[in-house]
Amino acid sequence: MIVADKKPIEEIIQQVEAYSNVLILGCNECVTVCEAGGKKEVGILASALRMYFINNGKDMRIDEITLERQCDHEYLEEIRDRIDKYDAVVSLACGVGVQFMAEKYLSKPVFPGVNTCFLGVTEKRGLWTERCQACGQCILANTAGICPVSRCAKRILNGPCGGSSKGKCEINKDLDCAWQLIVDRLKALGRMDDYEKLFSTKDWSTDRAGGPRKVVREDVQI
Repeated sequence: MIVADKKPIEEIIQQVEAYSNVLILGCNECVTVCEAGGKKEVGILASALRMYFINNGKDMRIDEITLERQCDHEYLEEIRDRIDKYDAVVSLACGVGVQFMAEKYLSKPVFPGVNTCFLGVTEKRGLWTERCQACGQCILANTAGICPVSRCAKRILNGPCGGSSKGKCEINKDLDCAWQLIVDRLKALGRMDDYEKLFSTKDWSTDRAGGPRKVVREDVQI
């Protein structure tokens, strides 16, 4: 899932203080799971903003709506008949949702209410860790399901590097070396022969190096 973290309230106040009618727009997907932008967080942010502006003598209307997603046209259409009531929108979706909302409603300022961090997993309540950088050319079949692109600090495809020590990364003694994890898992699977196979140079054009990307599926297009 996409993992995000809440922006400081001071930053959001600075974004919206010039407006009188503001919509706080949440998302029921990834940012709900990581507790950054779902219905609960929308309510908390809206209440905090109301209290701040009341205490500072500013008359501001702040409404709350949470959509199923902000990265699909059909869900953004649900607010079309209400959007004109607002001077600005604070979107608690990931950066994708913020941009799609801004594209959909060009005349409305749309501000991000969260910082989009990475593609990751929920390890336990309150702890999310990175697992994928969406490089566009998945190599997990060759690395026993552990990604060196996202989990190695140097994104090394044939590792470990010389800085690895006792299974830990040189940048942080508490951080597992991704390649040590890969080797350990290959051993457990009886696949150490795969470790001897060198990766060829990666085609980074499928990553951000090739510019904004798209996936086209003509079989599902209408």
